[in-house]
Amino acid sequence: MKYYKKLVGERIYLSPRSTEDAEIFTEWLNDFETTDYLGRSGCLTSLEGEKKYLEENNNKEASFVIVTLEKNQMIGTVSLEDINSINRTAILGIFIGDKSFRSNGYGTEAIRLLLDYGFNYMNLNNIKLDVMEFNERAIKCYKKCGFKECGRRRKSYFLNGKYYDIVEMDILAEEFKESYIKNKNIK
Repeated sequence: MKYYKKLVGERIYLSPRSTEDAEIFTEWLNDFETTDYLGRSGCLTSLEGEKKYLEENNNKEASFVIVTLEKNQMIGTVSLEDINSINRTAILGIFIGDKSFRSNGYGTEAIRLLLDYGFNYMNLNNIKLDVMEFNERAIKCYKKCGFKECGRRRKSYFLNGKYYDIVEMDILAEEFKESYIKNKNIK
């Protein structure tokens, strides 16, 4: 698969998401180690279903795969969804599908690149996300990127016979001060 360097960081770049990666996504989305944290463990993902999902949910503005600069290896995905241009809001979604790249800062770097793009190029004002209360690794990452808890939906996620809270977090444009995109033309 050929990837395109839209947003370049230190160790990764974000490339527009393509249906050609459906097979890798299907593998990841049938693994409990990935889906337990995405709210998709109760779903079955077929190759045909994933291709259809990627075709229908690939927004042109901000759906990316995360690719390593060193080996051009796709390791996950990150996107801004439900973009509302009137209210200037969006919802962030991310997962690192390749297990060997988890807990090594790749998610943090991908989020920072996407926040830079969302706030400084798409003119968004508020970006939010939802995360399960037990996903301490993700919560730590989101806080590191500047997200703050703004709400909690109590016992609204059912997994393996137990209910968990969904933590709502967000970040405002005025709270995001850094520049992470290395291939910007105008600094």
